[in-house]
Amino acid sequence: MTKVSIACIALDGKKVLVAHRNPQGQMGGRWEFPGGKVEQGESDEQAVVREFSEEFGVSVTVGNLVASSEFQHNGQTVKLHAYRIYVPHNGMETEYVLSEHTEYAWVDVQEIPNLYFVDSDLKIYNDVKEYVMREVQ
Repeated sequence: MTKVSIACIALDGKKVLVAHRNPQGQMGGRWEFPGGKVEQGESDEQAVVREFSEEFGVSVTVGNLVASSEFQHNGQTVKLHAYRIYVPHNGMETEYVLSEHTEYAWVDVQEIPNLYFVDSDLKIYNDVKEYVMREVQ
């Protein structure tokens, strides 16, 4: 059975919201686009709203599909769908409440390859970068 995961792409100009995972787990200590697994009976959009609420403590609006990819995780195929999201604030004056991450940052989309980023998110990086560059023009 193929699993589906979602990634959330929040923008502030050319800056993208990224989060630093808690140190434990297979991808612990790496940076990523926020997101998670789509649960049974859930749409991608419902998963985006739930995951962001659980992990950052804010409600978001879901926009367009930005990128898709497939990867193998523990011998299982996972489909990754990245969606543009709209956050109610940037988490700087009023901080996000983190449950799965140690920190978050708004980084220029061009800087993402310089971060210790999770492999699955790097598979969609070029599409995300192209999307961001189109959006800021």
